[in-house]
Amino acid sequence: MSEDLHQNDTPNPNEEKLHTVASLDGLYENWFLDYASYVILDRAVPHINDGLKPVQRRILHSLKEMDDGRFNKAANVIGNTMKYHPHGDASIGDAMVQIGQKNLLIDCQGNWGDPVTGDSAAAPRYIEARLSKFALDVVFNPDTTVWQASYDGRNKEPITLPVKFPLLLAQGAEGIAVGLATKILPHNFIELIDASIAVLKGERPNLMPDFPTGGMADASLYNEGQRGGKVRVRAKIVERDKKTLAITEIPFTTTTGSLIDSVISANDKGKIKIKKIEDNTARDVEIIIHLAPGISPDVTIDALYAFTDCEVSISPNTCVIQDDKPRFMSVNDMLTESTFFTKDLLKQELEIRLKDLMEKIFFSSLLKIFIQEGMYKNPEYENSGNFEVVLEVLNRLFEPFFPQFYRTIQPEDYKKLIDKPMSSITRFDVKKADEQMKALENEIKQVKHHLKHLTEYTIAWFEKLKDKYGKDRERKTELRTFDKVEAAQVALANIKLYVNRADGFIGSGLKKDDSVEYVGDCSDIDEIIVFRGDGRCMITKVQDKVFVGKDIIHVAVFKKNDERTVYNMIYKDGESGISYIKRFSVVGVTRDKEYDLTKGTKGSKVLYFTANPNGEAEVVNVQLKPHSKLKKLQFDEDFASIAIKGRGSMGNIITKYPVKKIILKSKGVSTLAGRKIWYDDILKRLNADGRGKYLGEFDGDDRILTVLSNGVYELSSFDLNNHFDDKMILIEKYEPQAVFSIVHIEGKSKNYLVKRFSFENIAVGKQISLISEEAGSKMVLIGHTAPVISMTHLKGKDQTPETLELNLADVIDVKGMKAMGNRLSQHPVKSVELISDGINQATETAETDINEEATLASTDTNEDEPVVSQEDGPATPADQSEESPKPPKKIDFEITNPDDIDMDDQGQLGLF
Repeated sequence: MSEDLHQNDTPNPNEEKLHTVASLDGLYENWFLDYASYVILDRAVPHINDGLKPVQRRILHSLKEMDDGRFNKAANVIGNTMKYHPHGDASIGDAMVQIGQKNLLIDCQGNWGDPVTGDSAAAPRYIEARLSKFALDVVFNPDTTVWQASYDGRNKEPITLPVKFPLLLAQGAEGIAVGLATKILPHNFIELIDASIAVLKGERPNLMPDFPTGGMADASLYNEGQRGGKVRVRAKIVERDKKTLAITEIPFTTTTGSLIDSVISANDKGKIKIKKIEDNTARDVEIIIHLAPGISPDVTIDALYAFTDCEVSISPNTCVIQDDKPRFMSVNDMLTESTFFTKDLLKQELEIRLKDLMEKIFFSSLLKIFIQEGMYKNPEYENSGNFEVVLEVLNRLFEPFFPQFYRTIQPEDYKKLIDKPMSSITRFDVKKADEQMKALENEIKQVKHHLKHLTEYTIAWFEKLKDKYGKDRERKTELRTFDKVEAAQVALANIKLYVNRADGFIGSGLKKDDSVEYVGDCSDIDEIIVFRGDGRCMITKVQDKVFVGKDIIHVAVFKKNDERTVYNMIYKDGESGISYIKRFSVVGVTRDKEYDLTKGTKGSKVLYFTANPNGEAEVVNVQLKPHSKLKKLQFDEDFASIAIKGRGSMGNIITKYPVKKIILKSKGVSTLAGRKIWYDDILKRLNADGRGKYLGEFDGDDRILTVLSNGVYELSSFDLNNHFDDKMILIEKYEPQAVFSIVHIEGKSKNYLVKRFSFENIAVGKQISLISEEAGSKMVLIGHTAPVISMTHLKGKDQTPETLELNLADVIDVKGMKAMGNRLSQHPVKSVELISDGINQATETAETDINEEATLASTDTNEDEPVVSQEDGPATPADQSEESPKPPKKIDFEITNPDDIDMDDQGQLGLF
């Protein structure tokens, strides 16, 4: 068949096509690079000089081209912009709306949408726009603009606009190109100007973002806006009452609609529990969340931050075009570049202005000499009809005056002279011309001074810009440091946990029968701790059904790093038959790994076990089986005498003889000291980590007292999830007998009143006002028992000021909390200032008391018993001595970290 084909003279069309196919080598390399370069340079990434993408620059140029002071239909602006922009009207319209919504460069008229609610703008034919006064002052100057031909060559457009302001940092930008992306966060208008002034003074700026939607932001990891940085932004949530929360500001990048959807989704998934949510947003954001009965508002606020868009994390990535290529740089470096670019533009403008002034004074001098010297009457000049002859005559006539001109007289200068109408020459006023030239000389002197002191001139430019346009542009986003919300601590317990102790199953999906027992409620992200009768424990995630081992003796939700939950246990060693007693905490473990709480021998068995959430220690009665060596078959054992050690410790020998049974004799109280609580003023939260102001040790029904600047006080629990108002002026542990003094203004009479009292023990969460409820009433100051104040009042008819120091304990006795108090002075009071707070007791400290630690560490043990740390490992056998029902008592310390050992100057051992 191949021979037939060769013999056939008919040409093969497929063979011809094969010869015309081009090779793919290099096509992707060249075409892809061209496309990527186009997208990066001409579409997605803003230029560092003016902070604009090409489409934005073309829109502003088109608006300037059409500017006549009146509004233009957005559709007309879009149509005019299409002369310069190679893409369609939709991309121009979207970009124009985004610029208008930033409320800086464009004055908008009509419905331009709302970035807060997510509402879109009306059609371009219905909305109108014009350049703002700020844009006209800052963005445009044709004399300093570098131009280029438009995409079709019919028009000229700016390469970049001469923007004299860090516009990119004020507006922010976001774009996705080929192989890279940019995300520049917006910053505060006034702070940018102040930072630019600081740069001109030789200081390095430190910019932080400011979002138009307000909210709160933690920018501690901002990293100057570079890759790897992160900003956490939170909504502002206000507790209206114990059943109602209000969201008044939302995070940047979200809308009220998307935030509400995220709240509803979290509620549907059981992460939070709300009764109803309402969107009352109008000019200001207001989203009302109604809580379900029995739900804590403080925990719900944390849950909203953990599970909804009430908190978002934004990763900046500052990429700009500089020298026709993308460059990654920090926002502080961008501001520095922008500041010096502004300085250079101002220099160009001054130089252009100087040249214009020099030209004006040059021609004015030329005209004055031309008229004063009567050159226009010269017969050679008048009778000549040849321009070359005229030039020769004028050159000769002006030759004596050449030295006074700053440049050579050109033919076009002479042409301007001879084109002057005779009427203007005859009306020429020499005196007026001299005054004008004097004014020009003064202005030239001023411009030269500005050029010589260009930095000071640029600073004055920025200050003028702030004075003119800085009104109502204060910071909207509050910068704060956020605490980390642990999702497991705030997740709603919406799952019922069950256990089948005999078969060894736990989970939320166990079939309900006689062998299945309800444990309690938990969340779907909780971890569960399980203890078995063989002395092993493990921690696992909440699941529908999971096997954890037979003979389960205890199941509970596991709290990580919880040192206050103490487990009391007595177990029998399977090899020796000796029974041991121990107390321990489970702090950190590996999930789904079994841990042996006994010596680890086969046949070991738990004889007694309790879990105590606050370190309680009970008394048990141990009954032994009859034995020939035993005279006493039962004895009491108090767990309070046993030291709390790590889970891997072997424990103390309680008896070598077989145990018949152990029964609870009496419930115990906590053997732990009160919980030490601090208040962190930066995070506005309580903590047990030693951060902030020490409030004291709390236990049981202890309460925290808070007083707000509006004169309202409230008692709250010492739960670490509690939130505190930003207007709080006092926080401390509530002591019912403590005496406080306040100075307040009564709204009706405007008198300064003082009273001393003790706070009443009211219900947690209830708020009571300490001052009058009349309009205009105001809390001035609050102090403790006997504060000293400085008071200035106005005496006599001439209102002479007199300043006195008063101890408030001398002004008024302690009265009831509801009393209005006594008048501070019979004269008008001008000012009151707190000098001394009046605390008359020693300040509490949070240092560890070694005696207290020794008491907690006291235990029943043999003297030579080694200590086993909380790390995993086999327990070390104790000294095998003869058993007695009641072992001798001894104080012992558990030292797990050698760095915790310190010797004082006298060689005594101290723990710190």
